[in-house]
Amino acid sequence: MILQKGLADVALVDVVDGLPQGKALDLMQAGPIVGYNTKIVGSNDFAEIKDSQIIIVTAGLARKPGMSRDDLLQKNADITRSVCAHIKKYAPNSIVITVTNPLDTMAYLTYKTLGFESSRVLGMAPLLDLARMATFIAMELNCPVTEVKAMVLGTHGDLMVPVPSQTTVSGQPIEKLLSQEKIKEIVERTQNGGAEIVALLKTGSAYYAPAASAAYMAEAILKDTKEIIPSSVLAEGEYGLTDLYIGLPAKLGKNGVEKIVAIELTSDEKAALAKSAEAIKASNIKLSL
Repeated sequence: MILQKGLADVALVDVVDGLPQGKALDLMQAGPIVGYNTKIVGSNDFAEIKDSQIIIVTAGLARKPGMSRDDLLQKNADITRSVCAHIKKYAPNSIVITVTNPLDTMAYLTYKTLGFESSRVLGMAPLLDLARMATFIAMELNCPVTEVKAMVLGTHGDLMVPVPSQTTVSGQPIEKLLSQEKIKEIVERTQNGGAEIVALLKTGSAYYAPAASAAYMAEAILKDTKEIIPSSVLAEGEYGLTDLYIGLPAKLGKNGVEKIVAIELTSDEKAALAKSAEAIKASNIKLSL
């Protein structure tokens, strides 16, 4: 998706011999047909990321049916630490977007391990979650999905916080278009959006919407759009939260996270966000963060 957007050249690095080389060659051969001139190289050598502006970290084990994100915690923490060592060596001025699960804890671990400014480390999750919520709303109302503006905050997991009070369709509040019962169903389906896909696929997890989300965030940074994109960011007093990575509305630009934006939440949404933060902190504690 980064290639198709013409955003940048890409270095694809993986530990499996031949895999990134084969993927990269296949993607290069799509260029003449799709019409992109951006280039991609595949390698097993992390030196290939030297001086990259943006690093998107997807390294880690994918969930299998019945496996929670927390089951991945220890194994993916080891992988994340290893990747961070290479980022520090080869791309010390980069902005890092974490995709590895459990997302918020891995973003915090990345921040702590790299020692970068918090503005240069963020996690991709709330954008994916709100895209899922928007999809379900559009399916229910049979409207263009581009007319749906959804909002999801909190952790990337079962305690994520869909925000109906800040969700609109063609400028109309969702509460005016759907019953509270139907909104509740959509919220619950959004919270289980990743698990639903894992159960259907049997092996592996979601690919396309997460890729679109990470590419969209990279585009906002590279093009300095200043767009407000919910992202997993370091809270330092915002929304009454401190010292943890959690999904909040963030203005993204050339410096990474340029500002965490305050939006109005209902009392129930505030309580759900606080509960979400507690779950993230419990996960962080397991890694002594």
